[in-house]
Amino acid sequence: MNTVEAPAAATEGRMEVKEACARYVVEAGMRAPKGYKQTEVGVIPEDWESTLLGTIATVSSGGTPSRKVPEYWNGDVHWVTTAEIDFNVVWSSAESISSLGLANSAAKLLQPGTMLMALYGQGKTRGKVAVLGIEAATNQACASITVTSKVSQVYVFHLLASRYDAIRGLSNSGSQDNLSGQIVKSIGIPLPPTKAEQEAIAEVLNDADALIESLEQILAKKRQIKQGTMQELLTGKQRLPGFSGEWEVTNFDNIADPTQRWSFTGGPFGSNLKSSDYTENGVRIIQLQNIGDGEFKDDYEIFTSPEKADELLSCNIFPGEIILSKMGDPVARACIIPKAAQRYLMCSDGIRLAVDPKRFNVYFVYTLINAPEFRTKAANAGTGSTRKRIGLSELRNLELSCPPLAEQTAIATLLSDMDAELAALEVKLAKARQLKQGMMQELLTGRIRLI
Repeated sequence: MNTVEAPAAATEGRMEVKEACARYVVEAGMRAPKGYKQTEVGVIPEDWESTLLGTIATVSSGGTPSRKVPEYWNGDVHWVTTAEIDFNVVWSSAESISSLGLANSAAKLLQPGTMLMALYGQGKTRGKVAVLGIEAATNQACASITVTSKVSQVYVFHLLASRYDAIRGLSNSGSQDNLSGQIVKSIGIPLPPTKAEQEAIAEVLNDADALIESLEQILAKKRQIKQGTMQELLTGKQRLPGFSGEWEVTNFDNIADPTQRWSFTGGPFGSNLKSSDYTENGVRIIQLQNIGDGEFKDDYEIFTSPEKADELLSCNIFPGEIILSKMGDPVARACIIPKAAQRYLMCSDGIRLAVDPKRFNVYFVYTLINAPEFRTKAANAGTGSTRKRIGLSELRNLELSCPPLAEQTAIATLLSDMDAELAALEVKLAKARQLKQGMMQELLTGRIRLI
């Protein structure tokens, strides 16, 4: 979370410096003194204080003007709800109220820099925090938190963000879990003895956030560039240097490898592969949840015996081949089978596509299937209202436009290089987030002291 005073992300050139500095603080920072004490908020240094949020901050909630009075709404006062709270600085609001609505409701005008916490809301909103970057009022589901001038608000923000799961566990039970102002006031706060030390901790964590935000922005930009490149190259609107001529309009039957049996086929009927056929190891079964949107999801594993896989030989699928999903969301999404095993067995909702290597590039075909144009065709050809479904017969009738193999390969090389760059950035972002988690655990408990 960036402070209100400095919302801009670090540049890409500063990223490496910030990452190195943050790692140095964690690995080489001055260790906390030997003296610790057990408190209600855990083990903290002896010179730290264990206090409650209500003793260092005022906590209140907002209100909602009557919806029955049109004059109360669409005015010049920002009106923030929990939908805008997501460990961020709030710079805008989806709704606004009038000065009249403000005067005739429990809503209060809050100044920039006020901290907010979601008391309840949809999904995992409850317990999230944010800081106002604008003058605004809030609804009753938002608690406003103003800390005393003797305490660093940014330090408290990072602390509350780090305790998100624990704070959610403090909720009242009822028709829906919710926090209350009293619960928020009772949140335990480990507090360094001086505001200078609190601010030093906050500054390091702000730098970690700036690094993460920079990576997120770069990743988003790179993804947009790839989408634009796909739109141009996969439709023939733009040609790579040295290529020209007409593209071939074809279908899956022509793309499938004619030298292989079952090169374009679906998974087994449900009655042919039951839960009783599952084993602890053997041949891995690719389930619907493994077929991601352009990626193989490896976090769910079930197996069957080699004998059962041999029995269902027509439903075997092999590394480097494409598997499509019969079921949404989205329908006909595809990924490439990984090289972790020699063979796999498809579930009933999978479709195998073994590409003819003499005429088609597998990476090009896989990318073409996942492109928006083909996705729209597949969705329109699918059946079902709430959740789309598509089968072999529907897919066979869908056309794809492909250039000659050499151009396919050139396009695939360019796009795969972009994918590799995105994957490297995602790894770097994951490491930056992990680094910040480690920093919070050390700094917010006093195991590492900066002053």
